[in-house]
Amino acid sequence: MTQQIAWGAKVTPQFLKEVKSICNRFNWTQQQRSELMACMAFESGHTFNPAIKNMAGSGATGLIQFMPSTARDLGTTTDDLAKMTAIEQLTYVEKYFKPYAKRIKTLSDMYMAILLPKYIGADDRVHLFTEGTVAYRQNSGLDTNNDGHVTKREASQKVNATLLLGFEKGYVSTE
Repeated sequence: MTQQIAWGAKVTPQFLKEVKSICNRFNWTQQQRSELMACMAFESGHTFNPAIKNMAGSGATGLIQFMPSTARDLGTTTDDLAKMTAIEQLTYVEKYFKPYAKRIKTLSDMYMAILLPKYIGADDRVHLFTEGTVAYRQNSGLDTNNDGHVTKREASQKVNATLLLGFEKGYVSTE
């Protein structure tokens, strides 16, 4: 039986093999594999470039936009992460997700693991950011209804759109 992998046509077979291995170690489903690919596509501006920098000035870098403090917690730096190949950086993606893996059940939870882990499992209506804060300014593009609040649902909408795009011709692969 062939299985589709969102965004699989945009990475190397070796990258896909490692993503599959990571997901297997986490006991994640085929759907969660595509969701992880969509999260990395979204966070890297659809490039899967391990050196890509955050344009909002947060200092974040890479496949899941590692913050400098997060990189330090993982035993590295954003400069070192930026020098890695995408496959090498997947080691840190796995290390980052490991504490959250069992709690991730939905795409919005997977994205919350990257954006704000304390909201894994929270209701989709919870407010993540409010206008007037630096965090809101850095994430205001996620405020889809422009009401001055970013909810978990809103934050996840663009990642969901990225997932859907990843299943379109030219982006999807099968195994």
